[in-house]
Amino acid sequence: MISRKNILNKFKWLNDSNRSFVISANYDGLICASFLSHYLNWKLVGYYNMENIWISDSGIQNKKDLIWVDLDILPASGRTLGGHIVQLENNMPASFNFSCNPNILLNISNKDFRNKYPLSTLTFLMWIFNIEIPQKDFAKFLILHSDAIWLKYQRYEKNFNNWLKVLDNYNWSTLFNNIDSLAYDQKVDQIFYPSLIDIGATSGLSKLQSKYLKIKSKESKFNPDWDEDVILNLLNLFAEHLSWNPLALPNINKKINGKKYSINIDKVINMGLSNFIRKNKIFSYAITSPKIIKYTIFDIIK
Repeated sequence: MISRKNILNKFKWLNDSNRSFVISANYDGLICASFLSHYLNWKLVGYYNMENIWISDSGIQNKKDLIWVDLDILPASGRTLGGHIVQLENNMPASFNFSCNPNILLNISNKDFRNKYPLSTLTFLMWIFNIEIPQKDFAKFLILHSDAIWLKYQRYEKNFNNWLKVLDNYNWSTLFNNIDSLAYDQKVDQIFYPSLIDIGATSGLSKLQSKYLKIKSKESKFNPDWDEDVILNLLNLFAEHLSWNPLALPNINKKINGKKYSINIDKVINMGLSNFIRKNKIFSYAITSPKIIKYTIFDIIK
């Protein structure tokens, strides 16, 4: 069982204010950034899209103290708030002991893929800090759009309910009331998704689709090189409907280019996870399906 007290005792940096942090370069990371800026006064200093890092001078100067949000990275100095599966059978790098990740906390590996954490990093944060669920439909949609958890709630009922029991003592029923319904599909299709399209905050479709209208999840990835308007539009949307103060965007001074790869899990098992990481000098990886690991390498990170 996971408890708020144990988490805050183990990951004491969650009790800090004014922390510097990097987010995933997508909607999920950005709404976490809005939350952390509003409630903890954390300072956003960069983005990472699992291939490239965009970082400010402040982020470079404080690189050993950064928190990586909606991300799991391997360097031992990396403290992370993640949600990927990173345990391969019974093996996991020791550096992930610094990752506040529900899958790690419950010892979920590639063998338990159907039981992986189905919510978002944002909702995990809301549970940890016991933040009240908003009552208005649009505010709830902004939360439910993170990591497409409204679709997962419709599609993976058993696993979802198991996790809601793990993350107990929270009013989940307010967030998920009437989500598994045709009426909610219609609201998403006619009200919510059009609002994201209007501000340019959709970048593609995922394979996941709704139960009733077969609506495909709209991804919201952004490139910090040219999508600052999209980022600002989303932050304004969060401020308007969630009443979270707009955060200050980082002044990006450096882009670090990496390379992203995929590999079959069986190949990694045969090689050994430690050997695989060491040989390839891997910066981050995630088990994205029962058969695939996606990973990123950088030639030099200074």
